[in-house]
Amino acid sequence: QHVLNSGVRRYHVAPVLCQRAKVAMSHFEPNEHINYEKLEKNINIVRKRLDRPLTLSEKIVYGHLDDPAKQEIERGKTYLRLRPDRVAMQDATAQMAMLQFISSGLPKVAVPSTIHCDHLIEAQSGGEKDLQRAKDINQEVYNFLATAGAKYGVGFWKPGSGIIHQIILENYSYPGVMLIGTDSHTPNGGGLGGICIGVGGADAVDVMAGIPWELKCPKVIGVKLTGKLSGWSSPKDVILKVAGILTVKGGTGAIIEYHGPGVDSISCTGMATICNMGAEIGATTSVFPYNARMKKYLGKTGRADIAALADEFQQHLVPDSGCQYDQVIEINLSELKPHINGPFTPDLAHPVSDIGAVAEKEGWPVDIRVGLIGSCTNSSYEDMGRSAAVAKQALAHGLKCRSKFTITPGSEQIRATIERDGYAQILREVGGLVLANACGPCIGQWDRKDIKKGEKNTIVTSYNRNFTGRNDANPETHAFVTSPEIVTALSIAGTLKFNPETDFLTGADGKKFKLEAPDADELPKLEFDPGQDTYQYPPKDGSGQHVDVSPTSQRLQLLEPFDKWDGKDLEDMLILIKVKGKCTTDHISAAGPWLKFRGHLDNISNNLLIGAINIENGKANSVRNALTQEFGPVPDTARYYKKMGVKWAVIGDENYGEGSSREHAALEPRHLGGRVIITKSFARIHETNLKKQGLLPLTFADPADYNKIHPVDKLSIVGLANFAPGKPLKCIIKHPNGSQETIMLNHTFNESQIEWFQAGSALNRMKELQQKAS
Repeated sequence: QHVLNSGVRRYHVAPVLCQRAKVAMSHFEPNEHINYEKLEKNINIVRKRLDRPLTLSEKIVYGHLDDPAKQEIERGKTYLRLRPDRVAMQDATAQMAMLQFISSGLPKVAVPSTIHCDHLIEAQSGGEKDLQRAKDINQEVYNFLATAGAKYGVGFWKPGSGIIHQIILENYSYPGVMLIGTDSHTPNGGGLGGICIGVGGADAVDVMAGIPWELKCPKVIGVKLTGKLSGWSSPKDVILKVAGILTVKGGTGAIIEYHGPGVDSISCTGMATICNMGAEIGATTSVFPYNARMKKYLGKTGRADIAALADEFQQHLVPDSGCQYDQVIEINLSELKPHINGPFTPDLAHPVSDIGAVAEKEGWPVDIRVGLIGSCTNSSYEDMGRSAAVAKQALAHGLKCRSKFTITPGSEQIRATIERDGYAQILREVGGLVLANACGPCIGQWDRKDIKKGEKNTIVTSYNRNFTGRNDANPETHAFVTSPEIVTALSIAGTLKFNPETDFLTGADGKKFKLEAPDADELPKLEFDPGQDTYQYPPKDGSGQHVDVSPTSQRLQLLEPFDKWDGKDLEDMLILIKVKGKCTTDHISAAGPWLKFRGHLDNISNNLLIGAINIENGKANSVRNALTQEFGPVPDTARYYKKMGVKWAVIGDENYGEGSSREHAALEPRHLGGRVIITKSFARIHETNLKKQGLLPLTFADPADYNKIHPVDKLSIVGLANFAPGKPLKCIIKHPNGSQETIMLNHTFNESQIEWFQAGSALNRMKELQQKAS
């Protein structure tokens, strides 16, 4: 039961009176119940068919199959048709997801869905002021999301509620759930035993529309944990170590499944941290088995009834004995040392003890300008407590942070609780600035004043990503990722050359002292303080609700359908850009100041590929216009080609489209006339997003053929009339001197995805099927 009292949320959870009673998925949806019986039934069908022990990942994924009796199942090959339990959307991606849902013509979402306002709040002067400023600036967008949520049956978490993934962990994730979210760090929910997968908005629309959602059957990488964490080592160090082993693409097409005796030494929110940052190794998602630490967290967040139900079905929420993994990594937690990864990529792993020497050798700045803790990865009560434990020691010796220091609470509940329990005050006293409950600097929402753009500097964060320019739009900022307690210690010392395990600080009295390893409660001794109520329930009947989208708006724009394939091969396409090296979705569709245009496809398309490096001249946002021979910005050149009726392609390198799930990186090239993206390899979410929008993501059959294509060439993709699963396509390269050569291109399209391409987009195809049905 949910009770409002003076703007504060209070929960009362009735005891489970009988076994297998109906238990609500969340406090906010009392009529939507957990269906472990269906999960159990599907698992039993699949186990009988496969006749082998199942991993936990397989149990939950196959337990959500649309047709478990007939679904073809082969890890890494077949496409599964799944029925997820719910959808979650953050405000930056929810705009386009809801615009696509509106365009579908459906009256209401088919599964429980929520919108979370966390991406549009810029860190500037502090929590309350920044939040009010965001409400003023983004009023039009917030109003659109609130009214769209009300009309279509979607719960709405207002700005200030907190970061989507922390809200999900506190209220929506549970053992065995399958949740998809329009953010790449949705796997955070795996810390509570769920299969939570980051997707683009079009995938979310499929689920909200009540049609089966497709996912290539994941491989399963097992990470066996032994030993026990202690001292300065933290859950963050587990994933920093795994990232160093697997690299940014080592988890692609796989679920990372943690198991082994070491699991029980990690708190539930610590497990969430590990799963969250699994996005940085390209994994489909990550998951931990249900255990006592999860049960404790469920109880503390008012969901003891869910824990009791999970206890009854526990055999389905842990891996079978003897199950087989496609790869196994073993980590002894007792031997794990604190790590710090970076700069410029989250898989460049270093022990904290080595980073000072490595930085000096590489010429990276060792003086730390800013330390930042929080984010969706590390903003739990335990994280804040361990950071406060470090800060308290420094204060006892008369020290404050030498570096600037910021704190981002993960949710309103965390903010209110750390204020009540004194952690926030300790962090302020040591020199910290408490920011709004939002993503903030982690995603580039940071009005940074202490340096000029182009100034070489170092920051340390407890975030998840550190791509070039991501946090502050400065390509010379060297960002390092580590645990909150290490960030705090390094911010006090002010240098990368400080190792808190061995080095001494000098107190205000001139005496040397060593910081003790922090210790803090994983959960508050008292109940969580829920803080202010920030949730808007959707009305039972939203048909009378009106959704405003002004035709003159610069931030919102209703969608027009993309053109349908004309049935012909794609001939004589120009090359918009041949990308050199790493090209993330930040490079393809920058965030920061561009976030305000996430609901306006034409306006945000002005950032298309402005961060990608052109191999022809080594510059960003400077490409040759093949029709005029003049160099200019990428978006301007794409618009010129579109105006002239010329189709174009992009050539990319390895793991093209890694990073955030933002489908704008797929919508923009389609909107500006692109048809084909050819790379050495793709990141999973981006490849799917491209397919959803009617583009052709293709890979070189021979990666060396990347070198055969030059920016001045023309390309033709032939054989589209016979486009079929598993059948390569031919690409004819026409060189300016009149010569030509043919290379082969692979794809991962299945039959329904080919239909998306032929219809012009997955949304167009959905409408076609609706028209046939009616």
